[in-house]
Amino acid sequence: MNKSINLRENLSGRLQMNIIHEICLLANDDNRIKEEIYNLAMERDERIAYNALWILSHFDSVATQWLYQKQDEIIDHAINENHVGKRRLLLSLLNQQPFHEDSLRTDFIDFCISKIPSAVEPYAIRALCMKLAYEQCKFYPELLTELNSCLDMLSQEPLSPALKSTRKNIIKKIMRKCPSLVK
Repeated sequence: MNKSINLRENLSGRLQMNIIHEICLLANDDNRIKEEIYNLAMERDERIAYNALWILSHFDSVATQWLYQKQDEIIDHAINENHVGKRRLLLSLLNQQPFHEDSLRTDFIDFCISKIPSAVEPYAIRALCMKLAYEQCKFYPELLTELNSCLDMLSQEPLSPALKSTRKNIIKKIMRKCPSLVK
């Protein structure tokens, strides 16, 4: 693959790992390529958008930092996305980003908390929403209390092993941050 790749063409079909790695290597040193991949990830063509999100999820930690500036846009897309696979990838990208107290979005906190107990949501989305809700709520004890109550409701529900583990780990973090919640 050369520097003048046609990303749209490459993303319109089935992706192979060697292509993903080559595109990621090219993107490492070129913000224009990162921007093009990002723009393709946000377009209407589901296959191209999904494949572009898949590539973004394979960025190394340095390239992933470039996405921090896109956090609000990614949140908007995650909240409004109906395609389950694309939503999962968008949430995965957000899970790799830091959240700051001065830039929290209540709509995204509400979104995450509402997805946690939703039995119609796939386990991966519910687990990612647990993690993302904690990362946002950790700045405020009252929000941690709300998140803890939401997680507490899940104790009566059959959960996958991964979802149980995620729930348990988030509850441990909440208890370390806010010991007054210990029953």
